[in-house]
Amino acid sequence: MTDLAEPIAARLAPLSRRAFAFTTLAAGFAAAVQPVSADVITTDTKGLVAGEVKIPVVSGLIPAYFARPDRKGTFPTILVVQEIFGVHEHIKDLCRRFAKLGYLAVAPSLYARQGNPALIEDIQTLITDVVSKVPDAQVMADLDSTAEWAKAKGKGDTARLAITGFCWGGRITWLYAAHNPAVKAGGAWYGSVVGKSDALRPTHPLDQVAKIKGAVLGLYGGQDMGIPIEGLEKMRAAINAAGGTSEIIVYPDAPHGFNADYRPSYRPEAAKDAWAKLLAWFAAHGVAA
Repeated sequence: MTDLAEPIAARLAPLSRRAFAFTTLAAGFAAAVQPVSADVITTDTKGLVAGEVKIPVVSGLIPAYFARPDRKGTFPTILVVQEIFGVHEHIKDLCRRFAKLGYLAVAPSLYARQGNPALIEDIQTLITDVVSKVPDAQVMADLDSTAEWAKAKGKGDTARLAITGFCWGGRITWLYAAHNPAVKAGGAWYGSVVGKSDALRPTHPLDQVAKIKGAVLGLYGGQDMGIPIEGLEKMRAAINAAGGTSEIIVYPDAPHGFNADYRPSYRPEAAKDAWAKLLAWFAAHGVAA
């Protein structure tokens, strides 16, 4: 088993020489998810400070979207980790939803060095040309930098730090909770927990369970053809064996992407219930707004 954090400095060295594929977030939804469903939820910015920012990282600046209440004070911080489609309008809207509840939510663009997912029209090309080239070590470091930015520039209270991610970001949520002991709570939406290891993805959530100091709530669909229930059962067993406080909830009739209100996979009842459970989970584990 490879430790994700131990060789991180060595694996990040090439990033200092890597050019950025894009430096500004695209507007709207990713090309691969068009047309957008009529069920799409749009959250306004009334009472918020929201928009694109640049996050200083090891090799320069990456674009990110953030939202927070427009008032004095500091706010509990949520790192919002993109789907496979990147930081497009759905992820931005989720940041605004959290901000309306009193959080500072920030979604860094974690593919900025590898390619722009907003412009790619089919998922397989997106996976091959961009996603498969993103190192976990890069992602962990960029999320560390995002948390630092939130505290220094964004009025974030990182003593109350949470993370939530969707699809690709669901896997990252588990990994980052293991990587950063400051994470008090996480919400992993339909992210893989097992997989093949390689140089860029040397380990997976199942391997890292014992290192999670906070508590992650896994939110999964029973009809998700890409995440077998057997893998989730292994994850549950590993959590119990480690004496962890993380939990996994499975919605039996929900598919992958059941919270994605802009896609046909959206299941309103499951999404509403999971969202309420996530907010209660954050509050119960020290990240109340």
